[in-house]
Amino acid sequence: LAEAAARAADAPTLYGAPGVAPGIGESARAAFDADGVPDGPVAVTSGALDAIERVLAAHLRPGDAVAVEDPGWGSVLDLIPALGLRTVPVGVDDDGPLPEGVERALRRGARALVVTDRAQNPTGAAVSAARARELRAVLAGHPGVVLIEDDHGHGIVDLPLHPLAGSTDHWILVRSTAKAYGPDLRLAVLTGDAVTLDRLRGRQRLGPGWVSHLLQDAVTHLWRTGAVDVAAVAASYDVRRDALVRALRERGVAAHGRSGMNVWVPVSDETGAVARLLSSGWAVAPGARFRVASGPGLRLTVSPLSAGEVAGVADAVASAVVRGPAPAGRVD
Repeated sequence: LAEAAARAADAPTLYGAPGVAPGIGESARAAFDADGVPDGPVAVTSGALDAIERVLAAHLRPGDAVAVEDPGWGSVLDLIPALGLRTVPVGVDDDGPLPEGVERALRRGARALVVTDRAQNPTGAAVSAARARELRAVLAGHPGVVLIEDDHGHGIVDLPLHPLAGSTDHWILVRSTAKAYGPDLRLAVLTGDAVTLDRLRGRQRLGPGWVSHLLQDAVTHLWRTGAVDVAAVAASYDVRRDALVRALRERGVAAHGRSGMNVWVPVSDETGAVARLLSSGWAVAPGARFRVASGPGLRLTVSPLSAGEVAGVADAVASAVVRGPAPAGRVD
């Protein structure tokens, strides 16, 4: 921030300046290129959800349907009806959205699809290379669908990105800085087709105008100085998440968590399991916050968890979960 302030003192940003500061635009585009994201202009928004809302509003109208992962990010599930749109759930496994579910949703008229590339919230799914090929083939048959990719795992995950971008006429891929640098740094970068980015930036000018260049320059400084060791961060999450998934499975509890900071545990009694865990000293997120038609579950977040606590958490979850046939955590 001191670096950004010094730069602002020398050349303050005034009305009429470009919405994207040169430094962040160049750095973001280089990172997109390195990950095989198709060429396109760059925009900056106040977080990933801001970008998603603006793109949905730019292309869709009240009553239109949006295909979303189920279980999926609760904020997106809340945003869609808030915009007057309809939610169409698509099942998820460890490799991302199920192609047959996506195909069915698009055939039923969904005009947009939201996909989390890596570190999916809440299941930890990550789109694999094989799944990406299948999804691109499905999307190629529906070129009019608006594709929104959320790569919020950028900067905290070491699994490679397998983008779907460019499979349809209108698309974006957005990367938030919240997970790598903290949620109060309200900034995300995105790229996409020229029409979509023009509409987004045009509407942005009629609201906040632009994202503060102080924040943009601060993020550029963080990126260029390597302030976050991505490999170390990813390894830290991997060790704790994998240990928890393994410990749960050893205790007969089904668990999912291929990437990122969350573990998803399908259960048969969500409310009872949450209450029993709370009484034993552990707070978990009830799955109702993240699902539409999929079965009940629990979201466990490993970010505050130490290696020495894994066994205790696994014991508590195993004791709290009602045994018997549990939902698979997906909807077909």
